[in-house]
Amino acid sequence: MNEHDSAKPTSERHVPVLKDRCINLLAPGFEAARLRGETPVAIDATLGMGGHSEAMLQRFPDLHLVGIDRDEEALALAGERLKPFAGRTDLVHAVYDEIADVLEDLGISEVHGILMDLGVSSLQLDERERGFAYSFDAPLDMRMDTSRGQTAADVVNNYSEEDLVRIIRKWGEEKFAGRIANRIVTARAAKPFATTGELVEQIRAVVPAGAAKSGGHPAKRTFQALRIEVNEELDVLERAVPAAVEALALGGRIVVMSYHSLEDKIVKGVFQARSKSSAPLGFPVELEEHKPELKTLTKGTEVPTAVEIAENSRAASARLRAVERIRARRAA
Repeated sequence: MNEHDSAKPTSERHVPVLKDRCINLLAPGFEAARLRGETPVAIDATLGMGGHSEAMLQRFPDLHLVGIDRDEEALALAGERLKPFAGRTDLVHAVYDEIADVLEDLGISEVHGILMDLGVSSLQLDERERGFAYSFDAPLDMRMDTSRGQTAADVVNNYSEEDLVRIIRKWGEEKFAGRIANRIVTARAAKPFATTGELVEQIRAVVPAGAAKSGGHPAKRTFQALRIEVNEELDVLERAVPAAVEALALGGRIVVMSYHSLEDKIVKGVFQARSKSSAPLGFPVELEEHKPELKTLTKGTEVPTAVEIAENSRAASARLRAVERIRARRAA
């Protein structure tokens, strides 16, 4: 992020993806809480710079919001943005698979809406020194939480060639994973990697120029793979989606936006499984505990409109799914 960008108010630096659609999907969950005489509670599980949260708090004057983010800088910026609503917010430094612990610490038993906007945030992409972007040279870091954990440099300099092939192929869906991993291991023997530019240079050397015409920047998939590995993103997501379902009150809703097929596959799997009867095949009566917990609110995945993509190019790959809890939570 350049100095000009950092001087802008957070609201100008960050355009929330599918903002209106997300809020419209969540709204009936808040109304269900009101009808029971409860204060609506929402979790923004990936707070980022707080754009979605700000919109929710503005639209629903009785809403209490719990904002979770592992990025301390994002929490600080969102805190400034949400200052007018400080009495109705709890902002927590945590990873979003820790939903149950966060709610227990706050004394909240259940919530009525949960939003997850997955992947890397605008803040992380724009801040060059964070090392998420392949488009400019920076330290090879990629940690969403810079207070702990291994960096991307640790991964590329220390992982075996076999492990590099595995993560680049699996997390990056990169067909040239073998070539890239071999090149990384050869190059690091002469000099360990320290910057994104050094890594991009080596990837360019082995990815055919023609591949960029269909697949975009030659380093795109490898950078995605490293980011996922460093932040354990898919492992976290596999724990977080069931945890979100467990936290949801009757009539409450979850909205998830994913940005690549690996994320969407995990979300789809949990939502579909919990939207079906769990009664054994041939079972004569569907017991209450066998009935579906969730109802699907979207037909497949929803995507941004051309107008939304024009306003925010990072929305282009967004895929939205939403569900509603239709069976009461089991008593703790």
